[in-house]
Amino acid sequence: MKKLHVLLIAGVASVLVLGGGGAAAWWYLKPKAAPVEEAPKVDKTVYKYVNLDKVLVMLRGREGEPLSHYLAVDMVFKTPAEQEKVLKDHLPLLRSVAVKALSAHTLETAGKMTIDQYTEELNAAFAKSYEAEHREMPFKTAMIGKLIIE
Repeated sequence: MKKLHVLLIAGVASVLVLGGGGAAAWWYLKPKAAPVEEAPKVDKTVYKYVNLDKVLVMLRGREGEPLSHYLAVDMVFKTPAEQEKVLKDHLPLLRSVAVKALSAHTLETAGKMTIDQYTEELNAAFAKSYEAEHREMPFKTAMIGKLIIE
């Protein structure tokens, strides 16, 4: 009977040691999980695109230059759908701000600028105008649809 108890205890101890060893091996050898990256946030805002066509600007000429030059730009404003009406009401203001910003250029400087530079300059002018009036812009960004320098 005593032998039976010793064999039983030895058997249980063996099962526990083997089980612990198996669990340790499983834990150590399991594949490492890759870090979970957050999915990029999706902008679910519905946007509308509103045109402002034919903004004409006379470019400054050099002294004594007989010909006048002009710049024509068509802009597209990306606006949340609920702001579309407000943006359309603001188009005359936006035209005025664009003319003021672009009229500082000469033919030489205007010809050297890229579309991205024009876009950046116009967006900065719009932001400054709305900030001066302590109002929120009714659009997210202004983009250039067409640009002609003559």
